[in-house]
Amino acid sequence: MRRRLLGPVIAVLVLAGCSGEDAEPDAAPPPSSSASSSQPAEPTGTPSNASPSAEPEPEPEPAPAEPAPAVSVAGLAEQTHQGDRLRLGAVREDTATYTSYDVTYRSRSTTGRGPESLTISGVLNVPKGRGPFPAVVLAHGYIDPDVYVRGQGMTRERGYLAERGYVALHVDYRNHAESTDDPDYQLKMRLGYSADVINAVKALRAADLPVADDRVALFGRSMGGGVILKALVAEPGLVQAAAPWASVSSLEAQNFEQFQRDDAADDADTAELRQRYGLPEDNPRFWRQNSSRPLFDRITEPVLMVHGRFDDTCPLPWAEATQAALVDAGVDSRLALYDDGHAFGPAFFAAMDRTIAFFRNQGV
Repeated sequence: MRRRLLGPVIAVLVLAGCSGEDAEPDAAPPPSSSASSSQPAEPTGTPSNASPSAEPEPEPEPAPAEPAPAVSVAGLAEQTHQGDRLRLGAVREDTATYTSYDVTYRSRSTTGRGPESLTISGVLNVPKGRGPFPAVVLAHGYIDPDVYVRGQGMTRERGYLAERGYVALHVDYRNHAESTDDPDYQLKMRLGYSADVINAVKALRAADLPVADDRVALFGRSMGGGVILKALVAEPGLVQAAAPWASVSSLEAQNFEQFQRDDAADDADTAELRQRYGLPEDNPRFWRQNSSRPLFDRITEPVLMVHGRFDDTCPLPWAEATQAALVDAGVDSRLALYDDGHAFGPAFFAAMDRTIAFFRNQGV
């Protein structure tokens, strides 16, 4: 981090998701044979048919690796992300324990199509006190961008974290609130959301704020859970821990079936996507390439999955399958279940306390 102040970061993509607020909702070589006693041993010097001065044949050069498809999670991982220029705006709220600000930052990524630079809006809660403080970047669930307002979707979580000593940065994503619009964000499978979250972490560390650089986590709800899983795959070592809550599936074809299949005939974005890439039954490879699950072995951070047993928006079997795949891939992951639905009502405080304890156990 840069200069610490003397006075007084969990943020998928999916084709659609859900929010707690206002929306939902191959062989080994053969063993060498021993020389027979009836045959002379092979000489150890230069073979008789070889010139003593002959140079060994050079090893063939390996073929260059093929670049990943531009629209894929692997393609996102090949990009360079450089978030910066986090700026404080108006004070939204001033409490006894924290101050909340409107903020913007620059989300810069170098893609196969060239560099892109967008301004992303959000809300930042900063605890009062000396610091430096641990930080959490939050990624909200699906809310129609046409009606979304700054900071919507994880207001409870942001305040709860700040009251307990965490800098909490809520990311609006591109095409939301005061963020720059990306006209192709749907055709690019909303991978830009994950880029914006990666860049939020980097912008937060680069800012003149009381943030402990080595104590940062990601926290995502619903669609945001998918967003942060892709961020973890794309940039291993980005943070110290991550918590996807009520997450969408880690397989994009399942998300399409759940959230968009019924509207596919009438939705212009889906029609264009189908024309360009095909739907899951037409082009299953594309949809798998845009899923985080096949690349879980890239994740280095500990993960806490939190899910409600009665979630009928993002079904519990999705969380169980994602958890099993994370463990199979060698990720330090666990799944915490609560008797609650998608939005977390009665179990919210217990789940938040469990999440904060997990972060602290990971040094965040």
